Amino acid sequence: MYLAALIDGFSRKVVGYGLDRTLSADLAVAALKDTIAKRDTGNFIHHSDQGIQYCSYEYVKILKDYGIAISMYGKANPYDNAKIESFFRTLKVEEVYMFEYETYTEVLERTPYFIEEVYNKKRLHLIS
Repeated sequence: MYLAALIDGFSRKVVGYGLDRTLSADLAVAALKDTIAKRDTGNFIHHSDQGIQYCSYEYVKILKDYGIAISMYGKANPYDNAKIESFFRTLKVEEVYMFEYETYTEVLERTPYFIEEVYNKKRLHLIS
């Protein structure tokens, strides 16, 4: 199971995500489309590393179509993904390692619950 997620750099809330059985550019596109559906894209800067999924034609086209500014660090920058990596660590420690998934359906149910109800609403780092 793979998860692609986008985080608001200020609030550190997960603002969009996608889940799939395969890792592909389509997964990143799904997360981006989820973000766009949930948020106003005005004054939006999309920051990422130089991963192939974020440089794909479809992904970049969507960013440009919505007027979203594109920002990327140079190669091998250790600060590329600090905030999203922190989220993924929290997800693993507080959800994945504690809940023994038995089916694909459980992952599809538990992951959105954790993101929306636990991480986005109950984490101490949130600015309200």
